[in-house]
Amino acid sequence: MAASGSERVAVELCKGINGLDKVVLRDPRGSTAEVYLYGAHVTSWKNDHGEELLFVSSKAIFKPPKAIRGGIPICFPQFGSQGSLEQHGFARNRFWSIDTDPPPFPTNSKSFIDLILKPSEEDMQKWPNSYEFRLRVALGTGGDLMLTSRIRNTNADGKPFTFTFAYHTYFSVSDISEVRVECLETLDYLDNLQNKERFTEQGDALTFESEVDKIYLSTPTKIAILDHEKKRTFVLRKDGLPDAVVWNPWDKKAKTMADFGDDEYKHMLCVEAAVVEKPITLKPGEEWKGRLELSAVPSSYCSGQLDPQKVLQSS
Repeated sequence: MAASGSERVAVELCKGINGLDKVVLRDPRGSTAEVYLYGAHVTSWKNDHGEELLFVSSKAIFKPPKAIRGGIPICFPQFGSQGSLEQHGFARNRFWSIDTDPPPFPTNSKSFIDLILKPSEEDMQKWPNSYEFRLRVALGTGGDLMLTSRIRNTNADGKPFTFTFAYHTYFSVSDISEVRVECLETLDYLDNLQNKERFTEQGDALTFESEVDKIYLSTPTKIAILDHEKKRTFVLRKDGLPDAVVWNPWDKKAKTMADFGDDEYKHMLCVEAAVVEKPITLKPGEEWKGRLELSAVPSSYCSGQLDPQKVLQSS
């Protein structure tokens, strides 16, 4: 395992909550990320000031078979309830293995971990397909968090398979009423609160004053999430993931969720890089790749409003 300049260990395997195995990634400048092998689930991403950038519920249950509430759950091979499998598929509540011999994959980071998931016999009964799902979680030198998923069809019977996918990222925000999302203006979306009916977003940046559960379609490769109170902007960059899901349960729904505090909706927002509307089909031997890069940058204000072009160009 590589050590950084100050002898901080770049990659460390240790025990997390309830004795579950986790990997801690550290960058020489002080940013960190934590990944549980259960679900290949990123549960923490901190900047070099030690500020937590992801939201994890104080009531999250770190106990299989329940998925961990918060961080970055991986939805595969099904997003939501759009199919015959359990909500969001099964990848987020399976134990993954450390991939000791991953295929060559360029990276500038010394702080990364490769994980792999293959189907169990039980999974084959529910979803009779053979696959290799490889995930690399890396911490960049500037503290950026990068997740790269590679899914390969290894069916021996020549059968293709189809799946949907999302990185169900929970961002930590100071106050949801002070947050806006830029770069989704004027796009079409499916509204999960209205039977997946299709609408077009009006011209303004997204702001939040009630429950939201929307799947934006054909979205740009960059999305900005502005937290006015913290003067921080999250920039989400994605590749191979055309859709973006925006979700906040608000107060009524929050009260129905056992693993979510009644008021925690005020301090989180899910913006999820996804492929939902047009599922991916892989023939045997084919591989799909979906990449997410998250960065947090100080917001620069211009007449009280943030200029998203400036932020996106400078970062």
